[in-house]
Amino acid sequence: MVRKRVKREVRGCVSAHARANESVAEKVLEVARRRGFIWQSCEIYGGVSGFYDFGPLGTLLKRNVENAWRRFYIKEGFYEIETSCIAPRAVFEASRHLECFADELVRCERCGAFFKRENLERCPECNGTLRFEGTFNLMFQTHIGVMREADAARAAGTAEASRKSERGEAYLRPETAQGIFVDFVRLLKFNRDKLPFGIFQIGKAFRNEISPRQSLIRLREFTLAEAEVFVLPEEKNKHPRFHEVADRMLKLVPSSEEGASKASEVSEASEASAEEGEALSVSVGDAVRNGIISSEYLAYHIARVQEFLESVGILKHRLRFRQHHKEEMAHYAVDCWDAEFWSEKYGWMEIVGIADRGDFDLTAHSTASNVSMAVRNDRGEKVIPHVIEPSYGIDRIIYAILESAFHEEQVSAGKEEKRRVLRFKKEIAPVRAAVFPLLNREELKRKAEEVFNMLREEMQKQGAIVVYDDSGSIGRRYRRQDEIGTPFCITIDYETLENDTVTVRDRDTMQQKRVHIGELTAFLNVG
Repeated sequence: MVRKRVKREVRGCVSAHARANESVAEKVLEVARRRGFIWQSCEIYGGVSGFYDFGPLGTLLKRNVENAWRRFYIKEGFYEIETSCIAPRAVFEASRHLECFADELVRCERCGAFFKRENLERCPECNGTLRFEGTFNLMFQTHIGVMREADAARAAGTAEASRKSERGEAYLRPETAQGIFVDFVRLLKFNRDKLPFGIFQIGKAFRNEISPRQSLIRLREFTLAEAEVFVLPEEKNKHPRFHEVADRMLKLVPSSEEGASKASEVSEASEASAEEGEALSVSVGDAVRNGIISSEYLAYHIARVQEFLESVGILKHRLRFRQHHKEEMAHYAVDCWDAEFWSEKYGWMEIVGIADRGDFDLTAHSTASNVSMAVRNDRGEKVIPHVIEPSYGIDRIIYAILESAFHEEQVSAGKEEKRRVLRFKKEIAPVRAAVFPLLNREELKRKAEEVFNMLREEMQKQGAIVVYDDSGSIGRRYRRQDEIGTPFCITIDYETLENDTVTVRDRDTMQQKRVHIGELTAFLNVG
């Protein structure tokens, strides 16, 4: 069995849509590279495909998104844990990743390059014929302990030697979830044997992709933010806070004709998607009542995913939720919906997966470890809890935010000058404000540094960054801050020396307002 992980989010190699919009993505990535958001890993050695580094501004943006996500799920009453990135073979044998976590492989007969078998008809490198080569497991293998012992065990060839070798065999995790599942017994005790409860973690995951070629969209090392919600199977249609989201509207693409028919019956409006069928606008409550989404718990977390993505700057009209077809469903999933973002370059691309994992994981680990993971329901019966999992690809979300925030616009009529601006939400912007002296004169610089030091101390308490810049003309300084998405620019001028007011320029409107220095901190938080 091969897990068909990449669905319809990135189709083929270069679609007509991608070619038509190449310039938009290239501009986004050019700004991201030049301004210190993302760089190719090991660039001075030619780079390594599927690995990227986050520069100073990219790291600030990423941390702000992660912290926003952390606060979002703490508000749900969930606890955070941190588990190991490496686990022994037994863990991934039980989870069936060693068996199922694989992609189909093709090889070009002309140039010998390997590719993942998707919708490719010809080799994207040389247009040669592609030949099927079998399956390729995506797990990164390593070994725990001294390798010489393992080598000697393999060389001995006996059953005992083989067992010793396997004891040291380990793998980098392809998802953070398994660490939570193997800790379930302790987590249940921590929660005083009561369900439901939620656990989340943010961390690195690793997949040895066959041919990653799409910047932050397809990586071999990436960050996942995953929540695992444990609930009794008979309680999945009784979410205590479902009423909070029942009237919210979702754009849904059901996997089956039956589901699409049900959705169209209760849909308020429909919107043709660029790639397949129609996305139907359906309320969360109607989606559950009509069996389009299988349970209240799953629907609740789909709605919360939409809420979070909008809160970090991804526009609602560029989001939809697409249900997995049976042939692409992960081996552990009972049902799964992807939050997909409409990219100017890649078309619809998955950025979050929301899965009903049923009792697959806990049953698998209970069987393999011989440790019971059953709980008692209200009738005193032993049952294995089910799991609802929203799994966020942080790197893909960062790309979606960059593309959503990027704007190029004419500064004024009759002039050729254009400005590039990243319109980040102020809560996630790498830099909240920049402080300038209007002119490079000592009296203005002294006052600007005084305001900067005051603001830096105040804003750091809230985890926000303030920078100082006196290099170049005021216009150039504005443009630099526009390109990195700084919401506010504060200019100290001669009026500041007279009455302690400063000019605050808004990034998006470019309008300026005078604000008293004593009110600056509050203005930057609200303005």
